[in-house]
Amino acid sequence: MNAPTPSPTDDRAASAPRGRVDRFFHISERGSTFGTEIRGGLATFFAMAYIIVLNPLILNGTADVNGDVLEVPQLVAVTALVAAISSILMGIVSRYPFALAAGMGLNAVVAYGVAPLMAWSDVFLLLIVEGLILTVLVMTGFRTAVFAAIPGGLKIAIGVGVGLFLTIIGFVNSGFIQGGGGTIVSLGNGGLNTLPLLIFVIGLLVTIALYVRKVPGAMLLGIIVSTVAAIVVQALFGGRGEGLAWQLPGSTPSLPTSVGDVVALPDFSLIGLFVEGGFNIAARWSDVGVATVVMLLFTLMLADFFDTMGTMVGVAHQAELTDENGNLPRTREVLAVDAFGTIFGGAASASIATVYAESAAGVAEGARTGIAPIVTGLMMVVATFFAPLVTIVPFEAATPVLVIVGFMMLLPVGKIDFTDPAVGLASFFAIVVMPFTYSIANGIGMAFIVYTFVRLVEGKPRHVHPLMWVVSAVFLLHFAEAPIYALIG
Repeated sequence: MNAPTPSPTDDRAASAPRGRVDRFFHISERGSTFGTEIRGGLATFFAMAYIIVLNPLILNGTADVNGDVLEVPQLVAVTALVAAISSILMGIVSRYPFALAAGMGLNAVVAYGVAPLMAWSDVFLLLIVEGLILTVLVMTGFRTAVFAAIPGGLKIAIGVGVGLFLTIIGFVNSGFIQGGGGTIVSLGNGGLNTLPLLIFVIGLLVTIALYVRKVPGAMLLGIIVSTVAAIVVQALFGGRGEGLAWQLPGSTPSLPTSVGDVVALPDFSLIGLFVEGGFNIAARWSDVGVATVVMLLFTLMLADFFDTMGTMVGVAHQAELTDENGNLPRTREVLAVDAFGTIFGGAASASIATVYAESAAGVAEGARTGIAPIVTGLMMVVATFFAPLVTIVPFEAATPVLVIVGFMMLLPVGKIDFTDPAVGLASFFAIVVMPFTYSIANGIGMAFIVYTFVRLVEGKPRHVHPLMWVVSAVFLLHFAEAPIYALIG
C-alpha cells in the first residue's frame, strides 16, 4: 500500500487535460494540479537546499595534488547553477518530479579520493569523461536494459532502502543520532539535551501532525515552522556563552540584518576550470597512471550509475509512476539528463550532479510531473543570488521531512515476496546495507550479488537475467578495489 499524499482529494485535478502545458506534463492525467506541483517543487528545494552549503564545504575541505584549494563562494554559485539547469532540464525532458544536484557521497569521492591524485582541472575533466561514457551507455540502451533486468520485488526493496537511507540522513544531519557514547551510535549528544535537537523534535512532531491531518503543503509547512522556531531560539539563546551548535557548518538561523545577509552577486569563475592544461588527456593524466585513472573512472561511474537508478526507482514507486513490472516509462530520458548532469557538473567544477532522493519530499506533497523540478530549478537560480539567505534554514529544520518521507517509502515493503529466498535475502541486503553503509550503490551491489548467488545455489541460474550476472560481477570487482589497488600500486 503506497503512502497517501497530504493533499486532499478536492485539490486534485480532473482527468481531462486543461491545455498544452497540462497535456505535455500529464498534470491532470497523473491526478495533480499546478498548485500541487509548485508546492512539491518548493518542498524538494528546501529539503535539498543544504547541498548549496554542504557541497562547497566538502570540496573546499581538501587540497588537490598541487596543494590548491577551491574557494567556497565560487563553489556555492556553481553548485546552485548546476542544480538549477539540470533540474529544469529533467523536468522538461523526462516530465517526472526528479530534481538533480551534486551527489552526496559522490562529492566526497571526488574530494577525498580523486583530488589528492591530480589537479582540480584534471579532476573535473575526469568527471566529464565519466559523463560521456554514461551518455554512451544510455544511448546504446545498456543502462535502461540493466534497469529492466532487475526483478520486480528487488526494485521495491531498492525503493525501501532509499527511504531508510533518507531517514538516517535526516537523523544524522540533525544530530538526532551520533557516534560514540559507548555504542556505535547513540541518541543525540548524550540524550536530547540541546536546543537545536529540540527544534528537530518540534519539526518532526509538527510535520507528523500535518501529514496525518492531510494538510496541503505539510512537508513545506513543517520546514517553515521549524525554521521560524530555530530563528526564535537563536535570537533568545544564541548570544549566551558559546552560542548554539547547529549541525550545518556556516548555518545560523537568524534574521538578516543587512542586504549582504540576503543577496550577493554569484561568482561563476570556476566554470570551465577543466580546460586548464589543454585537451591532451594522456599527458595530463600521465603522472597518475592509466590503471589508476581507469579504476577512478570505474568507481565514479559505478556509484553514479546505481545511485541514480536506486533513487529513480524509489521516488518513482512512491509517486506510483511505475508499471506493473516496476519499470518507469521514459527511463532513457531520465538517465540521459542524469548523464548530462555529470558532464555539466564537471564543466562547471561543481562535482557530479545526480537525481536527488530528496525529490521524494516533493512527491510527498503530491508532485507527479516535471513542473516540480522546474520549480526547484528556478529556486536554485534564485539561490545563486540569495546564497546567504539559504543558510538560515538549519539541518534541524529541514531534516524532519526526510524522516517522514522515509516512512512513506517503507510502506510498499509488504509487496516483496520474502518467502522466495533469492528475492527475500537480496531485498534484505538492499534495505539494510544502504543506510548502514551510507551508500545506495553499496546496497544495490550487495543485493545483486546475493540474488545471483542464491539462484546459483538453488540450481536456477537461468532464472537470472544475463545482465544481472554481468552487473554482479562488476560489483564484485568494485568491492575488491582495495586489493586490486594494492596489486597495481
